[in-house]
Amino acid sequence: MVSQLSIFLENKYGKLSEILSLLGSADIRILAATVADTSEFGILRMIVSDPQKACALLREHHVGVNLTEVLAIVTDSAAGSFAHMLSCFTQAGLSIEYMYCFSARGKAVLVLRTSDREAAREVIRRNDLEYVSEEELAGNDW
Repeated sequence: MVSQLSIFLENKYGKLSEILSLLGSADIRILAATVADTSEFGILRMIVSDPQKACALLREHHVGVNLTEVLAIVTDSAAGSFAHMLSCFTQAGLSIEYMYCFSARGKAVLVLRTSDREAAREVIRRNDLEYVSEEELAGNDW
């Protein structure tokens, strides 16, 4: 499992830049990020090099933030790879709440949150899927 920051953002000019600057000034690297938005607010989801430090820093600056556990599964970027991986979860009856991906070192990493964390771990084990730990992501050891 990997800790992900989920940050509530008002749709106001400069808010995203302000948060990214805070993290940068604290030497916190952003490893992956996605934004889901509506007309009034957005949710910035990020995997960072030090999630505990980032969460504390953002809270000190009155930013609405939560830590959420997600899965980070490694695959190649060939056509159909994501579909195959997601079918493992579908066949187990697990819903995908959201997902995003990023690439590093010639591999693709699919970040996802499912309806049942423990059942998702079993799917990973049973299907021999490769996952990345928080420490590996932060240290680029994979």
